[in-house]
Amino acid sequence: MAFWSSRAGGPSSSGVLPSPNIWRWPGVYEVENRAQDREHALFVALRAAFDWAGLDVVDVGCGDGFHLPMLARDARSVVGVEPHPPLVRRARRRVAGLDSIRVLAAGAQRLPLPDASVDLVHARTAYFFGPGCEPGLREAERVLRPGGAIAIIDLDATRHPYGSWMRADLPDYSPADVEDFFAAQGFDCRRVDTLWRFDDRESLGSVLRIEFSRRVAARAIAQTPGLTLPVGYRLHVRRRPATVLLPGGRPTS
Repeated sequence: MAFWSSRAGGPSSSGVLPSPNIWRWPGVYEVENRAQDREHALFVALRAAFDWAGLDVVDVGCGDGFHLPMLARDARSVVGVEPHPPLVRRARRRVAGLDSIRVLAAGAQRLPLPDASVDLVHARTAYFFGPGCEPGLREAERVLRPGGAIAIIDLDATRHPYGSWMRADLPDYSPADVEDFFAAQGFDCRRVDTLWRFDDRESLGSVLRIEFSRRVAARAIAQTPGLTLPVGYRLHVRRRPATVLLPGGRPTS
């Protein structure tokens, strides 16, 4: 998944800011994905905000495609878009044989999709640093049909303990500023509490070590005595009106 973060360093040769976790450690990130939100609270909240059953979905920054089959259970079609070639290959292997899913190699700023061709643009932990993702938001709006929605899921750095560790590694990051940014862009915000559940301490430690600096990861591991970890998210949703007024006040759909 594309990671819009100053922590990620400079842009890659393709102009995309790299995601330092999944790009470098895709195997460990698979462990993280399997541990995250095993009760599917995020999907429940997303469905309550916008039900994509029978509709066309694009997952921007889909990484190695972990969420594509889950989206495809109810969608008419799902397109995963990912800029990092090794992850594109992993995603295509994951969804091989699932006819309703395609994986395309591209960045969020230039989605290889026609205008008004999808009903839901989904981005999970790809835009959570807010300012700087305006080109991607414009592209999302371009490919969205009237009545569709853009749904952005990001980590809620106001929630303890994960948010506290995140802010310790990123002292210049302001959760309030990010929320203000998305509010100014017309998104509403729902807070979703989830529980990460690991199979063993080794898995928990390996995941925290790819998410945080060595110092903060050591603190996070010490402060997590068991195999579960509460993690908060924000779900930002903006719907496109189903009817648009043309010049002169004539409605169109």
